[in-house]
Amino acid sequence: MQSSVGHVDRRNFVTTATGSAASLLLGLPDQGQAADPAKPPVVDAHIHVWGNDKERFPFSHPYQPGAEPKGTGTVEVLLEDMDKHGVTHAILVQMIHHGWDNSYLAHCIKTHPKRLKAHGLVDPTDPKVAEKLEFWVKEHGLAGMRFSPIYYKGRDEWLTSAVHRAAWKKAEDLGVVFNFYISTQQLPTLATMIQRYPQVNVIIDHLGQMDLKARDPAPEIEKLLALARYPRVWVKVSELTSISKSGKYPFEDAYPLIKQVYEAYGPDRLLWGTGYPGAARAAYGRPTLKQELVLVQEKIPIFTAQDREKILGRNAARLWKLEQSTTPTKQG
Repeated sequence: MQSSVGHVDRRNFVTTATGSAASLLLGLPDQGQAADPAKPPVVDAHIHVWGNDKERFPFSHPYQPGAEPKGTGTVEVLLEDMDKHGVTHAILVQMIHHGWDNSYLAHCIKTHPKRLKAHGLVDPTDPKVAEKLEFWVKEHGLAGMRFSPIYYKGRDEWLTSAVHRAAWKKAEDLGVVFNFYISTQQLPTLATMIQRYPQVNVIIDHLGQMDLKARDPAPEIEKLLALARYPRVWVKVSELTSISKSGKYPFEDAYPLIKQVYEAYGPDRLLWGTGYPGAARAAYGRPTLKQELVLVQEKIPIFTAQDREKILGRNAARLWKLEQSTTPTKQG
């Protein structure tokens, strides 16, 4: 593992360079009311929603034709869940069941622009990835794209292809964020693109889907920690249900991994995300939103009070340039 001393310097640089901008953004007035920049935002940085109108927003799962999501996960359900628990903003991530058509996400962010941002999906094997990225960003306001090499093990040559080099260059030009649902074995390949396009903010989803059940996970953990040297790489502390060996809340066996990631990346590049809204959380075997909040607020012992504010929202507000919105008054 790399020494954490160098990472402290990078954390200080990132915080100094961006802290003032974040404060200004979070201090924007909302509908004529003075915002409270001292009140930290709470941002769910990874949430899936899906429409309930199949004619307008059809399901088209690219890997499991005919598959439909479990339960109800509309934006209305999400906002009700957020308001109940004091979550101010959310970053929508395209539900795979809607495939490459991001129309429902575009509808959601158009309807609720102050509280929601969105990352869509494009077919990574499509020769027009860059053009489609530009279309969804410029025409429909998406903030970024998600790519999922984890579904393409053994056939992920597209990761560094000329087509994707054009997409990364387009991402630099547009200032969008990429997030990757990726296995640790694929991280060194991703690193070549991060080196080539250092201005693109890149998020590693779900702690790299680390396999803590492996006999010796250390070599794979090192691949995730190695990316901390790149100052625009972020990690989502999320999906502990599938990372933990026990799979049981509060996932204490995953805390040593979180500690290593925390020491490598620092608290300024960690993001909190949950997955599904409302009752769909139970349908997918995930904790409640209250449990997900408590996990960061109280359970994971390495975080300081300041760290918790950053991970639960301030970091996301800085990354996605979120505006201050009316803070929900009802909390559970």
